[in-house]
Amino acid sequence: MMSVRVVLVEPRYEGNVGAVCRVMKNFGFSELFLVKPCGLGDFAKAMSMHARDVLESARIVDTFEEALEGVDIAIATTGKPGARLAGHVRHPYFNPKELREMLEDKAGTAALVFGREDRGLTNDTLERCDIVAYIPTSKEYPIMNLSQAVAIFMYELSGFKGGRVALASRELMDVFYSHYEGLLDDIGYPEHKKGRTMTMLRRIYGRAMLNEREYYTMMGVLHEIELALERARKHG
Repeated sequence: MMSVRVVLVEPRYEGNVGAVCRVMKNFGFSELFLVKPCGLGDFAKAMSMHARDVLESARIVDTFEEALEGVDIAIATTGKPGARLAGHVRHPYFNPKELREMLEDKAGTAALVFGREDRGLTNDTLERCDIVAYIPTSKEYPIMNLSQAVAIFMYELSGFKGGRVALASRELMDVFYSHYEGLLDDIGYPEHKKGRTMTMLRRIYGRAMLNEREYYTMMGVLHEIELALERARKHG
């Protein structure tokens, strides 16, 4: 099975949060995490309508990392797919239909991440995600209301159960990336390039969506490289 978690990062308006709860329930989703949200009062309850249970069960956390606990793949959303992110690193972008196709045979937990209404997600948050998704809109006015954007993704993913290919967990992938970063240090990779290179590698492997068997194969390769470098140092 593939479960989908909606993460709202610092939402500014309680009405939008309530409306997001409503569209989530419209399409059969219930897991909502809120990172440092605005106050949630009567207006949020009114806008949630018959999805007040989604609002009341939402997890409120202080950090983005907490919102990703238990998540296997994090999907950032953006209203500006042509923007330059993380320096000169180019990001592939996927529309909701393409995203569904990528996930349809996978098992695990995916987080669909939305940013603030006024400025979206920061580059730092985007760099921590594995995939970037967007909704094709008019170039004249590309930015959608938060709840409308969530509704489009929820519609495309509704009825979606996933498959049996278990994704490597985020914890495992974090270990993988730390080994990769260590290898860059071992070979004297230029420090000023390392951050952008690691972001690019996260994007490549994020699109690949490694399963556990693939993960352990890749970790085995990295381990052999580490051993070879260690032997070279000893005999150098």
